[in-house]
Amino acid sequence: MKTLRKIRKNTKALSPVVASIILIAVTVAVSIAVAAWMGALTVGFMDTEQVAYSAVSFDVDGETIQFNLKNTGTSPLTISYIYVNDASATVTTGYDALPVTLEPNADPTTFNVTISAVVAGGNYQIKVVTSKNNPFMYTAVAPS
Repeated sequence: MKTLRKIRKNTKALSPVVASIILIAVTVAVSIAVAAWMGALTVGFMDTEQVAYSAVSFDVDGETIQFNLKNTGTSPLTISYIYVNDASATVTTGYDALPVTLEPNADPTTFNVTISAVVAGGNYQIKVVTSKNNPFMYTAVAPS
């Protein structure tokens, strides 16, 4: 009879141990699921396109706007179109015409954009559209 009581006491002590093991297993399973979800979520942010404009200049007596573009994102990007004031513009670079691929953190590429006329003091919105249809805009004022 005494041995039966000892076994019953011991089975009651087994329940908190099993509960602790189950809690630890559930915690590990949930943390693995959250880690996988966060990993899949950040992959989309790792492959970003970003463009930085610099050295914008105008040929006030002519029809040319010149500017430099640098890919500051994490993946190569291809420039498909360039618009000036929402009108398609004739574009050339120092070595090729559109489309042009810019590697991440490479040296800036110079673009020469030809429009109908550059007006002194005029506002010009330059919009670069990539092959992924991401627009990057910059507004500049021609010198007077």
